[in-house]
Amino acid sequence: MRVLSTLLVGLVVWPTLPPAAPKPVEITEWTVPWEESRPRDPYVDSQGRVWFVGQRGNYVAYLEPKTGEFKRYELDERTLPHNLIVSRAGVVWYAGNAASHIGRLDPQTGRITKYPMPDPAVRDPHTLVFDRNGDIWFTAQGGNVIGKLAVASGEIRLVKASVERARPYGIKLDSRRRPWVALFGTNRIANVDPETMAIRDYALREEARPRRLEVTPDDAVWYVDYAGGRLGRLDPASGQTNEWITPSGERSRPYGTASDDQGRLWFVETGVQPNKFVGFDPKTEEFFSVTEVKSGGGTIRHMFYHREAQEIWFGTDANTIGRAKLP
Repeated sequence: MRVLSTLLVGLVVWPTLPPAAPKPVEITEWTVPWEESRPRDPYVDSQGRVWFVGQRGNYVAYLEPKTGEFKRYELDERTLPHNLIVSRAGVVWYAGNAASHIGRLDPQTGRITKYPMPDPAVRDPHTLVFDRNGDIWFTAQGGNVIGKLAVASGEIRLVKASVERARPYGIKLDSRRRPWVALFGTNRIANVDPETMAIRDYALREEARPRRLEVTPDDAVWYVDYAGGRLGRLDPASGQTNEWITPSGERSRPYGTASDDQGRLWFVETGVQPNKFVGFDPKTEEFFSVTEVKSGGGTIRHMFYHREAQEIWFGTDANTIGRAKLP
């Protein structure tokens, strides 16, 4: 039986300003050869290839950064893929956001296997993330659920969000294998017990609308408040939250996020043009890096941290795939 609890939290807001001379990072962008296809949500495989989906173009593709070459795999019309992840074995899993399934692409053969949602109301698998066993947790924003796909059996388990129109969005796992989910339609962040599927909610500031989140090595949950232009930290043990106003202010629309192995937070302000790629150091509580995205970005929705190369990858509405080299 699903058990639901909600924890109200204390809040401290810090109107932190960036340093006088925030350091930029080196950003390189590659133009995707398929126009206006909304390339997004890249993921680096073990060969260094950068996989991504074309949400408007109905494809899965990869970029070879060393050569600038692209390769494309076609999906069914109106799949509108939203996100992908790549297993250690090189298998690509994508979210069929308008087609009510999670897809498995074998790059060697081009074969696609579809795993349909067990509930027809869950029409929009959204964001995918692996757990340590290689199974897949995911969100469905319109379907208002959080789900888990057991890769070996193909079984999908779904659990409803705690409130209607919660819009489950960004999802990441902590060291205890618990998924944390930004409920974009509310002022809440949820976690899910991986065994019982019980949900527990943590309430943020009333006006907050968390869209993406990160879990740092200390299991703190960091989120971007898209509505209020803030970066926030939730302490799961105490329920305490701290927030910092982002460099471009309350209308900055922070969206895509990543965290690195130093525990630093990175996000993109999409309410300004060009978009700004921002770094925040929790140790100093400073926004230490701000870099304009040369293409403008349009909207950068999701980012991938490639630890081995110390890079963050992203897709833009300007039809580019971008790479930020971290200092």
